[in-house]
Amino acid sequence: MPAEQTPLAARNAWLTVVGIGEDGVAGLGDEAKRTIGAAEFVFGGKRHLELAHSLVRGKARPWPTPFDAGMAEVVALAGRTVCVLASGDPFLYGVGVTLAKKLPIAEMRIIPAPSSFSLAASRLGWALQDVETVSLHGRPLDLVRPLLHHGTRILALTSDAESPAAIAGLLTDIGFGPSRLTVLEALGGPNEAARTARANTFDIENINPLNILAIEVESSSQARVLPLSVGLADDLFEHDGQITKREVRALTLSALAPRRGELLWDIGAGSGSIGIEWMLSHPSLRAIAIEADAERGARIRRNAAAFGVPGLSVVQGTAPQVLTGLETPDAIFIGGGGSDPGVLDAAVSALLPCGRLVANAVTLEMEALLIARHAALGGDLTRIAVSRAAPIGSMQGWRAAMPITHWNWVKP
Repeated sequence: MPAEQTPLAARNAWLTVVGIGEDGVAGLGDEAKRTIGAAEFVFGGKRHLELAHSLVRGKARPWPTPFDAGMAEVVALAGRTVCVLASGDPFLYGVGVTLAKKLPIAEMRIIPAPSSFSLAASRLGWALQDVETVSLHGRPLDLVRPLLHHGTRILALTSDAESPAAIAGLLTDIGFGPSRLTVLEALGGPNEAARTARANTFDIENINPLNILAIEVESSSQARVLPLSVGLADDLFEHDGQITKREVRALTLSALAPRRGELLWDIGAGSGSIGIEWMLSHPSLRAIAIEADAERGARIRRNAAAFGVPGLSVVQGTAPQVLTGLETPDAIFIGGGGSDPGVLDAAVSALLPCGRLVANAVTLEMEALLIARHAALGGDLTRIAVSRAAPIGSMQGWRAAMPITHWNWVKP
């Protein structure tokens, strides 16, 4: 049977998305120019429409304020000849991604321009494949934190003229003050500029709102570096003693086995350490921290920001009642409150087939529940015992931490 052939570029698409740079019409190819001129409707931001105004023959439609993520006006014109203008590469944090969620890709044709990351790398002479890239456009600056390792090169897409100074302040506060920052402004246009300063002496003013920040990371001895391994040091977390200790946390995350795009429920989250390390494993991972105590809930949010995973969702309330209506998880960790009536049953029920459940017990009551559940459902039951060297008078001896009973189960 011959292989099915699918055209890489749709020939009968009614919607074309054209990437445009700061050089406007001068940077567009003939195909892009013809497409804009032939469109009945041309959508784009005010700046995009001004850049391409000499080509537009149809009706110019600026994006509404606030921006309509549903793209209702565009979708309503299905079958007409429509063009959407986008910055650079429409599929790099761009409007093309939003449209592709609403329309079949077969109905779209894409004519990209160089992305701001590509332009920045070319100006700096950086190998783009070796650079960390992050969009901070309309997103928390804390997302840069996991990338901060000595010697790393980062390209950060910013939101406005104030963002570079704010990032410089963040780097300085957490021990990366010596880092070299280059602000690249209005790349590709007649007003393109590049200015450099150290984070701890950042004094660049009157920055063009259209900028990308290049960071050459240098760390001080006090820098808050987030290692790439699991089982991060306990003292990196703000906690009140209710934290899954690093050795147990490393084993727990290994058992939870994060996979791209998955969602974790962390029931009885305490400091949020499990959910935070789960999300640090890959940017596509998500987690919901369920915590009954309001003070701890606030602490989890602070920890999430400090570890660069501000997207960690915190649900205030007591399990199992608060679990109703939450998005179905791929994995569940029970670290606190597991002995409360109905929590284990609710967790087992919530998982999809092949979902993973990990529960740790410190109390005899919770241990009894895990032993019974292991007998009924199977899985792996492990006793974890950790001892640490501690002073005994003038000498050293082993001081045992409370043993942990660890149940790891995969739903059939």
